[in-house]
Amino acid sequence: MSLNILCVDTSTQACSVAILRQSEITQRIFNQFIIAPREHTLKILPMVHAVLKDAGLLLSAIDIIAYGQGPGSFTGVRIGVSIAQGLAFGIDKKMVGVSTLQAMAQQAYALKNVSAVYSAIDARMGEVYFAHYQRQNNLMVLIDEELVIKPDDLINKMTSIDNNAVLVGSAWAVFPQLKAHFSLVNQLSIECPSAKYMLDQAVLLVKNKQAVAPEFAIPVYLRDKVTWKKLPGR
Repeated sequence: MSLNILCVDTSTQACSVAILRQSEITQRIFNQFIIAPREHTLKILPMVHAVLKDAGLLLSAIDIIAYGQGPGSFTGVRIGVSIAQGLAFGIDKKMVGVSTLQAMAQQAYALKNVSAVYSAIDARMGEVYFAHYQRQNNLMVLIDEELVIKPDDLINKMTSIDNNAVLVGSAWAVFPQLKAHFSLVNQLSIECPSAKYMLDQAVLLVKNKQAVAPEFAIPVYLRDKVTWKKLPGR
């Protein structure tokens, strides 16, 4: 089928935009990726325009808007979702959200053909965002659930480790004790998610009819439950 997907992500220090231009017989990906801490609001829309130009498409030709839904920086995730919603509202198209942890796992598969990945992002406040993925067909699929957790608690929880997996994300350099616990697992130099590697999951979500109207596109913080429980009167 013919399908044009625009994906944006600003959930970490990285800022990225990707377009899948897919026809009945061809498929091409156009993308930009930069590390731009605290500059997401300045960089993201010019990057969208640049990638649209590279792809030879008008925004109105996009069928689906995809976005990095988190987890990640609270501000970064909000910026990405808001920009994606604005674009989707402007062209009256539906949206799909893709996990930042899954995107890094998908990149590891795309680059190294791995079968399992441990993704971990520094969540600040002495915690990490963590998830375990295994390959099913050509997609990295979540095992159990995504967590926000203290490194020592994760170490106690991970009594069994797949040494054939790989490590991706920023948390391994931040927490030496965590890296030591996974010392037999190779680490790849993938620290931030990229919109390019969200496209495969986005296509699956579209095929499974999981695209939603822009007003129903939501971020994933993982800390939601903890935060709301601490608010007075909640």
